[in-house]
Order: sequence, then C-alpha cells, then structure tokens
Amino acid sequence: MKIEQIYTGCLAQGAYYIESDGEVAFIDPLRETQPYLDRVEKAGVKVKYVFETHFHADFVSGHIDLARKTASTIVFGPTAETAYETYTAKDGEVFKVGKITIKALHTPGHTPESTCYLLADETGRDVAVFTGDTLFIGDVGRPDLAIKGSLTELDLAGMLYDSLQHKIMPLADDVVVYPAHGAGSACGKNMSKETVSTIGLQKELNYALKAKTREQFIYEVTDGLSKPPQYFAKNAMMNKMGYESIDAVIARGAQALSPDAFEMAANAENAMILDVRHQDEFAKGFIPNAIFIGLDGQFAPWVGALIADIKQPIVLVAPPGREEEAVLRLARVGYDHCIGYLAGGFDAWKNAAKEIDTITSISPDELAETLEHHPDIHILDARRDGEYSAEHLETSTHVALDTLNDNMHLLDRNETYHIHCAGGYRSMIMASTLRARGFEKLVDIQGGFAAIKKSGKLHTTDFICPSKMKIAAQESTK
Repeated sequence: MKIEQIYTGCLAQGAYYIESDGEVAFIDPLRETQPYLDRVEKAGVKVKYVFETHFHADFVSGHIDLARKTASTIVFGPTAETAYETYTAKDGEVFKVGKITIKALHTPGHTPESTCYLLADETGRDVAVFTGDTLFIGDVGRPDLAIKGSLTELDLAGMLYDSLQHKIMPLADDVVVYPAHGAGSACGKNMSKETVSTIGLQKELNYALKAKTREQFIYEVTDGLSKPPQYFAKNAMMNKMGYESIDAVIARGAQALSPDAFEMAANAENAMILDVRHQDEFAKGFIPNAIFIGLDGQFAPWVGALIADIKQPIVLVAPPGREEEAVLRLARVGYDHCIGYLAGGFDAWKNAAKEIDTITSISPDELAETLEHHPDIHILDARRDGEYSAEHLETSTHVALDTLNDNMHLLDRNETYHIHCAGGYRSMIMASTLRARGFEKLVDIQGGFAAIKKSGKLHTTDFICPSKMKIAAQESTK
C-alpha cells in the first residue's frame, strides 16, 4: 500500500494518491491531469476511483478530466447532485482498491455533501482518514460557504459538530489525518502549517475539537469569519455542473501573440492585460492598464479574489518559458478564458517601441524623509486585518487588498498614495489596480512593512487586541 500527499503551496491544497495491488484511487485531484497520468503510467497501475470530498469552492478539481482519461469512476458522498455522471456513495459504503478498503463517512457541515474517506489496510485496521474540509490540522471547515434556502451558517456549524462527534472523534488516536488544505487557505481560519496529523493529536490540540458543548462549538467556529472570496461560489458551481477540458483551456491560452497581435486581441476582446512577472520588474515598466499579480506569490487566490468576472478574457505578460504555467494556474481557479500571451515577454513590447507605464518605488528611508517634510501624506496599508491590528504605521490607513474593490469609493484620484504591504507583492497588485482605474499619483514602498521595521526610522503602533479597541471606542464616546 502506498499513500502519497501531493501538496500545492499556492493553493495550500492536498490531493492524494493511494495505490494497492495494481489499483489506484485519487482524492481531490487538481485541475491538471498530466502529472497524475504520468505517475500512473510509470507505476504501471490502473485508476479505479476518483473520490471527491465535496464541491470545492477554492479551486476547480480535476476529477472530471482525470476520470474520463483513465476510465475510472467519480465518487461523491450522499446528497451530491451533479450535471455529469458520478457514483453517489451511501454513508458507510465500502470501496475496495487492491487489498485495501476505503469507507465513505458522510460528514455534513462544511457543505451538505461533505464526506470523509476512511482507509483500512489489508488486515482491516483503520490507517488514515481523508477529511477534505471537514477537519483540518488545527481547525475545521468554515460553515458559511454552502448557505442556501433556509439553511444558515449556524445550521451548518451544528451539523459539523455532530459529524465530528459521531464520525471522526470515535476513530482511534493513531489514525492519520490527511486534510484537503493547510495554512494559507481561506477555507478555515486557524489552520496549521502542518499538513498531516493524527486523530489523537487533533483531539489534544485542535480548538474546535476541544469545545465542551455544541453551543460553544458553533460560537467558536463562526466567530471572526472573514467574507469568503467572490470566486468561491463560482468554483463550487463549476465542480458541480462541469467545465471545459483542461487540454482545450491550455491550447487556447498558450497562443503566442506578437506585440501588434497582442494589442489587437486585447482591444477586440476587451481583454484584461495580466502581468505575472516579479513586482520589481513590473514597477520598472509595464503595458498601460495592465494588472500585476505575480506568479511567485499566492497567484491563483489573488486572481480569484480580485478579478470579479470569472469569464473575463485575459491576455498574459509572463516571463518567457512560464506562459503555460500561468494559463494552468488561472484554470485551477476557474479562469478559463485566457486567449494568448505576449511572445517574447515584455522585452518584445519595448523593442516594438510601444507605450510603457511605470510605478514609482521608494525605500523606507526615502519615505521617512518625505514624512519629515510632509507629515500628512496618505499611506495605504494593503495587509490583512490581523497583520494591521498587530502592528502598523501610526499615520497609515488600512485598506486590505482583498477589500479594495468594495472600498474604491473611499479613495480620491486627485490624491497621492504611498502603498505598502508586508513585503511588496500585494502593494504592487493594489498599485497596478488603482493605476488601471485612473489613479496617477501612486508610490510603492519597497520591501513593505518588513523593510519599514528594519529601517527603524518610522513610528509604528503596538499590538491592540480587539477588547482594548472596544474599550477605547467606548471611552471616546463618553
């Protein structure tokens, strides 16, 4: 028996390869099928099942293409209804893969159809449980992503409590826990950087499993949930209803376009120009109105959070040799409408003497000098709420990058904005987005808050816990 976790850092996602006696099962595969097909061919084995733990919201699963290419069966848990052929498992139903068995445990809560898969070895001993988004390492799945009809997040949280208490907690302490996600995923709020654990350790360390009552559990798992990214519902629907073959998506997106053809395609299709180079390269020169989201950061989640129309036509500016990678990573989160890339990269655009724009970047030392003479300049902090609450520049204004689309009305195109994040990636995304929307006076702070702290030349606040903030607010109204 072989169990292999195939972890993708950009999405903080774990897919699984299970092999026994010449037969294979995959659990929650990503959109790209070729690496899985290569693995199976090398091992000389046959894929029997592709198990899905639920309708994923944060990525488009590869189950449809993989099952089609391997003549295998897609298995969902009870209540799952799809627009394509699948097998719906009964709660407790057992599937044989070689000499091992995989039992479906219906665990509604994260979503109504959520199902865990319990693996037993050839002796019948429970070895591992693949928990999807029901149980993470240090956390559980958020219960607010599948609300519909009269079903509320409190209802789903209650269902999740029952699922964990009756299906997961009774498992032996040495059963290995393999979740669908780790730290960095928006499917939970307190996930560990570890991607594997045991039932025993989770009983001891996981805050949600230590809740003494159903009411306490419901309160703790629903408290402090951030708004889910807008693309989540769209990805879940694609996973439920089906999608275009990944081969067709890549073939369409991997079209090399000359600078003239690139410009014509962008204009004719009203396509977004997406520049995926490093932020420092982007700042030095980019195609006017291009949006920066670099491949070397959390590319797919930021695409999904900020590009509202999942069917938006896209043309790419990428480092030469990474164009197909960019197309694939867009497709992982359902952005299937890339129509080509700039052949030769940005250098080809420059060599064609096309118009170029730039973003001004300054060091923290230069920012400190500017503040000495102009203490009222506008500084935008693009980090997340928790980062800003922990410590920030005294004179900064917080506009988290993932809230930018909702907060555009708060910004003035006539003002100059100095923008920073933690290290420079998110601030350049924000600067490029603002520039494309008509903001001309933008200054990026190189190295972000980490460089600001290291310089020691600017005043930052100390941590303010939420309770202290509430007290301060109450006192200010007296």
